[in-house]
Amino acid sequence: MTAGGIMAAGSGSSGRRTAAAVIRDALRAEIVSLAIPPGTPIVEKDIAEAHAVSRTPVREALLKLADEGLVSIFPQSGTFAALIPFRALPEALVIRRSLEETCARLAAQHGAGRADGLARIMDELAARADRGERELFHQSDDAFHAGIAELAGYPGIWRFTQQVKLQMDRFRRLTLPQQGRMERVLREHGAVVEAIRRGDADAAAHAMGEHLGKLFDDLDAVAALNSPYFDMGDGSERPRRAAPPVARLETT
Repeated sequence: MTAGGIMAAGSGSSGRRTAAAVIRDALRAEIVSLAIPPGTPIVEKDIAEAHAVSRTPVREALLKLADEGLVSIFPQSGTFAALIPFRALPEALVIRRSLEETCARLAAQHGAGRADGLARIMDELAARADRGERELFHQSDDAFHAGIAELAGYPGIWRFTQQVKLQMDRFRRLTLPQQGRMERVLREHGAVVEAIRRGDADAAAHAMGEHLGKLFDDLDAVAALNSPYFDMGDGSERPRRAAPPVARLETT
């Protein structure tokens, strides 16, 4: 893609996105999806060449990602995809669970009998689970939760939740290889949908809380299995060079 193409794709005063914004979004997606694993060196020169731009927009993009906690910049050492900050995960999960319990409750109050859209996403999730399509499963999972916020009448809650859950998204992708994990997610989603269909606000909120709360149970085990990917301290830990680990818990 040429520099002009990036500007056309992307936002300056004319409404077009800047090269830095395009690069930031592309890198964010790769880091959050673990296509760029935690601790991976990020080379400005390579990114600039790939996007046919100078290093200036690349540096701007990396600084923005550093502000989001997705990139770590160490003077004289280099730039890396940030390790996952273990100590930040419980708070992010508490915030997300609170927001989504509220959405589930409101969806049951205002959207009872209008959950066909959620059922269609459930069918898509089931098909992707059958095919073992983990990344596509994750994307459909996000669509499911966004759909609940829409049904609740407060789509902005989901947009805020997305900001809160960046680090949790990286963690969640490490849980998907667990035996039976995707099937368990489907069962938990099903309980939420059924409660919304019945208009049972308390049951919908409870089912959502139970669904998201299960991630608390996985924190220590997944971090132990994938220790090179995690910063277990105050967030300043430097990446450790090691072969990429594989998370697999024998859970059902």
